[in-house]
Amino acid sequence: MRRIDAIVIVLGVFLSGGLGYIIFQQFGFDSQSAGIWTQAVLVVGLIGWLVTYLGRAVGNKMTYHEQRQQYEEAYFEKRLNELTPEELEKIQAEIEQEKKTK
Repeated sequence: MRRIDAIVIVLGVFLSGGLGYIIFQQFGFDSQSAGIWTQAVLVVGLIGWLVTYLGRAVGNKMTYHEQRQQYEEAYFEKRLNELTPEELEKIQAEIEQEKKTK
């Protein structure tokens, strides 16, 4: 995430809080109740985001993990393509030998 993305998100949350306050006042809440309900909605939203973030972090579904996995797969595929047929046969024979010993 770039710095500008973070700034836009913060401004969006800030503006949505103000908009929520105005909407609650339009529905007949006094200013104190509208402020409390607006804060409650924002806190529930923050907790919901936190739960999804933790789920992605624990499940390795973060952008970093996915990029690293793609890089490793591309690296190994490139290395595999660089092998000579003799080296490839030797590796396959070693794998078959390991399978037989297990």
